[in-house]
Amino acid sequence: MATKLLIAASGTGGHLFPAIALAEQLPDYEIEWLGVPDRLETQLVPTQYPLHKISVAGFQERLGVNTLRNLSKIAKSIFQVRQLLQQGSFQGVFTTGGYIAAPAVLAARSLGIPVILHESNAIPGKVTRFFSSFCTAVALGFEPAAQYLPRIPTIYTGTPVRSQFLSLKEQLPPLAFSIPEDAFLIVVVGGSQGAVAVNQLIRECAPAWLDAGVWIVHLTGNNDPDVASLQHPQYFPLPFYDNMASLLHRANLAIGRSGAGTVTELAITRKPAIFIPFPAAAEDHQFYNAQVLAASGAAIVFRQKELTPALLQRQVLELLHSPADLQKMAAAAEKIAVPDSAERLAKLVRELVH
Repeated sequence: MATKLLIAASGTGGHLFPAIALAEQLPDYEIEWLGVPDRLETQLVPTQYPLHKISVAGFQERLGVNTLRNLSKIAKSIFQVRQLLQQGSFQGVFTTGGYIAAPAVLAARSLGIPVILHESNAIPGKVTRFFSSFCTAVALGFEPAAQYLPRIPTIYTGTPVRSQFLSLKEQLPPLAFSIPEDAFLIVVVGGSQGAVAVNQLIRECAPAWLDAGVWIVHLTGNNDPDVASLQHPQYFPLPFYDNMASLLHRANLAIGRSGAGTVTELAITRKPAIFIPFPAAAEDHQFYNAQVLAASGAAIVFRQKELTPALLQRQVLELLHSPADLQKMAAAAEKIAVPDSAERLAKLVRELVH
């Protein structure tokens, strides 16, 4: 009889893609999914994993009108997950953090079921800090995160990426647009929601880069009202792009936000990067993610409030004319990458959930 594992991962690609990559490494396990209605998991979770939905909200920083309502939702969701674990005879729980981890961890703990939490950010989020002591094991995407969890045994596994990112460039499907083989390609990534402030910066800088012969694929997200304001045959603005593995493998330089998923994918594909961390990210975690690559020489980091179009424009042109520097950055990114992260995480699951 197959071992049953409940995966609790919800909300963003940064939470979902590592969990999906892990699930692919456990074909002999019977896996079911725990998510939230109307979030990305309803689209991304493969259909072979039954999806259970609960309603759970985030924790409030201060007591307020929503506090009691949220506490009530959490209590109800713990009861729901507890019932699911009992009725489904699950042997373990795996979670990638976020709001959904709280009821999953507490319900599993109350039943004596092993639970493994994976924290992908370089500075652990609130849920990880609050609930990791209830977990059987805590796996880390970046080694520096361990210093923020001094009383909890952690294991460094890296963060799993989608399997196509590990393919050779030649094995990947071609891009949907034609870019000359020898052209210098900049890919701009704002994260799953896009980044309007970054988009504005890029559009101000882009004419000088385009004049220098650069090609640009700019993933703008869906919330930018000025998305059509720059037109050029070497500039491709897209709300999102499905074939990210091919795109990043082809890129010569990436510019954008520094969510854990983006940082990990750029390290895996050996891409030099310029990071502009999202200034409102919880606990400034995007800055700490970016610093992991910057400290090794793989990336350059700018605070958004300090970055002017002139500074960004100049930095990119300097890199464009410094192939040796780009090569050093690519080599540094490769040293940080953990291509067997999904296997490491699957090994941990197999050791604890059987």
